[in-house]
Amino acid sequence: MEKKGRFGPGFLIAAAFIGPGTVTSATLAGAKFGFSLLWIVLIAIFSAIILQEMVGRFSLATNMDIGSALVKIPDKEWIRIIFKILAFLAIIVGCAAYEAGNIVGGALGINIISGVNLNFWVILISLTAFLLLFFGKYKVIEKFLIFLVVIMGISFFITAFLVSPNILAILKGFKPSIPEGSITLILALLGTTIVPYNLFLHSSSVLKKWKSSDSIGLMRWDTVLAIGLGGFITMAIIITASVAYYLKGISISSPSDLSLQLEPLFGKFAEISFGIGLFAAGLSSAITAPYAAAFTSKGLFGWKEEGIKFKAVFSFVILTGIFVSFLKIKPLSIIILAQVTNALLLPIVALFVFYLLNSKDSGEFKNTLFQNILFVLIFIIIVFVNMKKFL
Repeated sequence: MEKKGRFGPGFLIAAAFIGPGTVTSATLAGAKFGFSLLWIVLIAIFSAIILQEMVGRFSLATNMDIGSALVKIPDKEWIRIIFKILAFLAIIVGCAAYEAGNIVGGALGINIISGVNLNFWVILISLTAFLLLFFGKYKVIEKFLIFLVVIMGISFFITAFLVSPNILAILKGFKPSIPEGSITLILALLGTTIVPYNLFLHSSSVLKKWKSSDSIGLMRWDTVLAIGLGGFITMAIIITASVAYYLKGISISSPSDLSLQLEPLFGKFAEISFGIGLFAAGLSSAITAPYAAAFTSKGLFGWKEEGIKFKAVFSFVILTGIFVSFLKIKPLSIIILAQVTNALLLPIVALFVFYLLNSKDSGEFKNTLFQNILFVLIFIIIVFVNMKKFL
C-alpha cells in the first residue's frame, strides 16, 4: 500500500541540498561575482531534475533501488564487481567530504550565535549525528530540522524581493560566462545542487513512498516541484548576496559576515536567524550524508539488515568528517571543497544512472532517444566544467 502524504521524496532531496554547502557556495558566488553565476544554477537545477527523474522512474519500473540494481543487473560478474567498487568509493568519498562541510557548517551556525569555540560544536554535532543514527532516533528531530531549513530558504526568497534587485542585471546572469577565478565556485554550485548520494537516496525514498510504475507521474511532479523550489532558493541566495556585498563593494572576511544579506528582513536579528538556520541545515545534512552512505553500501553488498557493517560505514563517514574539520583549513574553504569533491565525482555516478536506464530491465520505462540526448548534453556540460578546473 502506498504511503499518503502531502510531500514526496523530492522535498527530502531539496531539503538535503539546501544545506551549509548551498548557502555558503551561493553566498560567495554572489558576493564575488554578482549575478554572473546564475546560469550554472539553472543548468544544475535542470540536470538534477533529469537525473532524479531517471532514478525515480527506474526504481518504480523495477522495484529496485539503484544501489541494489548496480550489482544485480549487469550480465557479467566482472562488470558487477567494477560497478560495486566504483560506486562504493564514489559514495563513501563524496559523503565523507560532504559530511565535513555539513559538520563545519552546522558548527559555524551555532558558533556565530554563541561565540563558543568552533571545535567544541564540531564534536557536539558529530556526536549528536552518531547517536541519533546509532539508536535509529534521527526521525525524532528530522522534521523539525527540515522545518527550520525551509524557513531559512523562504527567508532568502523574501529578502531577494525586499532588496529590489535590477531585473535586467539578473537576466544577464543567465548568459553562460566563466569570470576569472570563478571555476571553483561554479563547480561548488554544481556539486551542491546535484549531490551524487542524493541520487541513491531518492531512488530508495521513491520506493518507500510509491510501489508501482502507475505513480511515475506523481514522482515526476514531486521531483520537478521540489527541486525547482530548491533551485529558486539557491538563486535567491545569490541575488541577496550580490546586493548585500558585490554591488556595495563589501567582501566577506569572516563567517559571521554571511548573515549580513538577511538584514533587510530580520534587521538586528539577522545574525541569530542565520545562525539557527545554518545550524539546522548542517545538523540535518550531517545525519543524512552518513545514513545515505550506509544505506547505499547495504544495497551494493546485499546486507540483510542495518547491523554492524551498516553502522561501521556511517561511523567512518562521521569520523572522516571530524578529521577534515580539524585540519588547519579555513571553515568556509572546507565547505566549498566538499561541494567541489561531489562535482568531481558526479560524472561517475551519472554514468551508472545512464547504464541502468538503458538496460532491458527498465522495460518500457527505459530511456527514450530524447532522454538519452538530454543526458548526453548534461554529461558533456558536467565534464566540461570539471575539466576547466584543471586546464
